Amino acid sequence: MYDPLMSSMATSRTDALLEELRRLIGRHARPDEETAIDGVLLSAAGRPGEPQASTTGTVMALIAQGAKRLAIGDRVYDYGPGQYLVASVDLPITGHYTHAAVDEPALGIGLILRPQRIAALLLETKDCVPPGRSHAAPPGLGVAEATPELLDAIVRMVGLLDRPGDRAVLAPMIEREMLWLILNGPLGATVRQIGLQDSSLSRVSRAVRWISEHYNRQFRVEQLARSCGMSTSAFHRDFQAVTALSPIQFQKQIRLQKSRLLLLAGADDVATVGYRVGYDSASQFSREYRRQFGLSPGRDAERLRAAAATA
Repeated sequence: MYDPLMSSMATSRTDALLEELRRLIGRHARPDEETAIDGVLLSAAGRPGEPQASTTGTVMALIAQGAKRLAIGDRVYDYGPGQYLVASVDLPITGHYTHAAVDEPALGIGLILRPQRIAALLLETKDCVPPGRSHAAPPGLGVAEATPELLDAIVRMVGLLDRPGDRAVLAPMIEREMLWLILNGPLGATVRQIGLQDSSLSRVSRAVRWISEHYNRQFRVEQLARSCGMSTSAFHRDFQAVTALSPIQFQKQIRLQKSRLLLLAGADDVATVGYRVGYDSASQFSREYRRQFGLSPGRDAERLRAAAATA
């Protein structure tokens, strides 16, 4: 039965926790997003900015203030204050803050999701964690509402930045608490599979790593599927489910992102950069680059360098 009083109390607690989290992030966020706590990242942005191509890493990212949008393939993920995103695979995405201002910056916290720590927690609590669906690969990205309990753990984690003497003992304990709460939340099945060595997600993750490390090489999907211990049809199905892209589309995204970094560095001309990332045809490279980023490689490189020079 719905209890309006309990609902109001939960909302008030959530608001108070988010306010405290905003205060802590505003004080401790740095441009490089690193913190003194291993695996904890803080971000602050004073303007929305243009969509930027990047990779997600395997992370839980919560918004304390503002809003953010990520896109991969035909999937778009929007999340705002009190909501968190889980990325279970290092995916090539386009993302940007959609709500941010100098007087009210977008503020967020990230926790790197490390398979070995999730696996250790699963081993210790195997009778308590919901089993999930190991036979099917969950999407590599998902968004959910944070419970007051999870927000409380996050606030205590960030609060350790003010208490250096307590970090070594308490940070690992709070990380376990956060992982436990996420595992028992709506995105728990995805996080659970990060820690399972032979899950569908872990097999797709191996393929993602291989493509990311060998993005300039041609490959046969059948051989890649076989190296992951999967049939070609199952591999196609699970890779698409996790990444929202086919293996070839995924490789193209990685190639184009790498080429943009090379062009920004300015060491090579456009044709050489295209060849270095795996394109045999300069015209195909330019065509696909324009389709992805809206400008030709040369013009985009000029714009990026000009923006970097004035930043």
